[in-house]
Amino acid sequence: MAFPARIDVHQHIVPPVWSQALAAQGLDSGGWAIPCWSADSAVAMMDRQGIAAGVLSVTSPGVHLGEDGRARRLARAVNEYSAEVVKDRPDRFGHFASVPLPDIDAALAEAVYALDVLRADGVVLMSHACGRYLGDPGFEPLWAELDRRAANVFVHPAQPPMALLPGTPAPLADYVFDTTRSALNLVLNGVMSRYPDLRVILSHGGGFLPYAAYRFSGLISTVVAPDRRAEDVLHDLKRFYFDTALSASPSALPALLAFAEPDHVLYGSDWPFAPQEAGTYYNRFLETYPDFTPGQAEAVNRRNAEVLFPCLAR
Repeated sequence: MAFPARIDVHQHIVPPVWSQALAAQGLDSGGWAIPCWSADSAVAMMDRQGIAAGVLSVTSPGVHLGEDGRARRLARAVNEYSAEVVKDRPDRFGHFASVPLPDIDAALAEAVYALDVLRADGVVLMSHACGRYLGDPGFEPLWAELDRRAANVFVHPAQPPMALLPGTPAPLADYVFDTTRSALNLVLNGVMSRYPDLRVILSHGGGFLPYAAYRFSGLISTVVAPDRRAEDVLHDLKRFYFDTALSASPSALPALLAFAEPDHVLYGSDWPFAPQEAGTYYNRFLETYPDFTPGQAEAVNRRNAEVLFPCLAR
């Protein structure tokens, strides 16, 4: 291909202890089946898709499945499993650590352990934690610590706290909605303005945030919070990073590239929850997109991620 091998910031891992915990409670990922995973199959997929390295994360519903003590133990087991995968193949993998929100004390402790001891590349947060969205004031200590470290934070959608649309698994529609909901909550509650050193990556092109950003800024500044200027709201919305997982399409890419800062767009595959055939489908749009400026394709596929994940730049 005509660009450097990709760095995939949205690639999932399926630790056996996690899939077993879900099965024991009759859970899946928002009506989406839990696929098989192995490091070898991940590497094989990456070789076929032109991906040099992937940053692994556990997807929805995360590690808090209803009880704080079990969530702490599951988070630790998941993170240690992921760290071993990275240790075995540091040339191909990084990982985001899971934390057991909404248990804020345990989440803070696990984030510190994962970043300091396991050398995680950041943390993954679900778009809400048991119905509490990420701008919740109770989560302030975690944001403060992550900001102090200028940490990478990957926000992955979860099934919203409402019934599924009949016959429609959450990843098809609700995940896009909940990513947008969570990002707007972070901005409205001031997290993005209070913590300028956070690097927050939104999944799937940010849901519909790029498309609706000026709707949000205009209505917040005139109706919701007239003391906030539209320009300040837009500044906070533009602080987000966005991955291209399932979003590199002829209709989504123009909105994303028109809104996002040039160095804030990152490649994502969503494998294995999105099968390789889906990756090929969206990669084709990315590879044939006619309106990239010089160097922009290389930045999206690799260079922007190299800044956030220097260990994967080699």
